[in-house]
Amino acid sequence: MRTSTIERNTKETKIKMSLNLDGRGKAQIDTGIGFLDHMLELFAFHSLCDLTVKCDGDIQVDSHHTVEDIGIVLGMCIKEALGDKKGIYRYGQMSIPMDEALVTTTLDLSGRPYLVYQASLPCVQLGQYETEMTKEFFKAVSDQALMTLHIQEMYGENTHHIIEAMFKSFARALKQAVQIDEMQKDKIVSSKGVL
Repeated sequence: MRTSTIERNTKETKIKMSLNLDGRGKAQIDTGIGFLDHMLELFAFHSLCDLTVKCDGDIQVDSHHTVEDIGIVLGMCIKEALGDKKGIYRYGQMSIPMDEALVTTTLDLSGRPYLVYQASLPCVQLGQYETEMTKEFFKAVSDQALMTLHIQEMYGENTHHIIEAMFKSFARALKQAVQIDEMQKDKIVSSKGVL
């Protein structure tokens, strides 16, 4: 089983997260931010990862530290659960429509963190969630998971729909990338021999 459990405590957030890459899409999420809980539940469901998140953050200030720090810990969990990455497909891509919105996510578990984020979010706030934090969340995931991550909003009008399509397309792309290729299960999928 490719699993990880990480605790990260700062003066701004206290986070405990568990991830099982070979799960069934089960989620137990409590971040204190309803919209983020919803997005992480969708991530678990569509990636088939089991995900448990408990976060006590300074949401009386704003959502910034909680959202970014959860992205940091999710990236750390992905990296740890992948281990040596032997046999994984490595690459993933998915386009997801959400009503009027369409988002494509393409990723490479390359060992090189890089984020390309192309999106325009009309609404600045969804409940307690500040929508500009979406980019910071995915940057944190990319940096810590050592993942090249491209997220492109093709078009959309409703901010909820656009962000939901981001999380679903990211989940589905990650699901592809972490799958084991039975024909290469004892190999690192890199001409350099390391990821």
